[in-house]
Amino acid sequence: MDELVQRLSEGDHPVLTRRAESAQELKQSIDRGYVLITFTDTCGGTELGVRLDEALTDLSGAIFEQGTGAVHLAGNLILNYVKVRCVADIDVAALKGTGHLEVLEE
Repeated sequence: MDELVQRLSEGDHPVLTRRAESAQELKQSIDRGYVLITFTDTCGGTELGVRLDEALTDLSGAIFEQGTGAVHLAGNLILNYVKVRCVADIDVAALKGTGHLEVLEE
């Protein structure tokens, strides 16, 4: 298995939504169905474009207008030729949280 994929699939890692600079911008990205999640504890940071899976994403804990709460984001992508699911829990006020990868197919 790819070293980066293996590392990011072991436990939770710090993540942030680098391109979203406010709760409203994060909400706009979510509404488009596509967010950029950056794993900050890799060399230089690893930014992944995640097409959200509506069935696996939970926005019920967030109030975007007030910039409070948290969201659970999940979606599939291919990283270094490996199919993975990116899962991230993001604090809406801080625009950061924790995340990990789940290997879907080797």
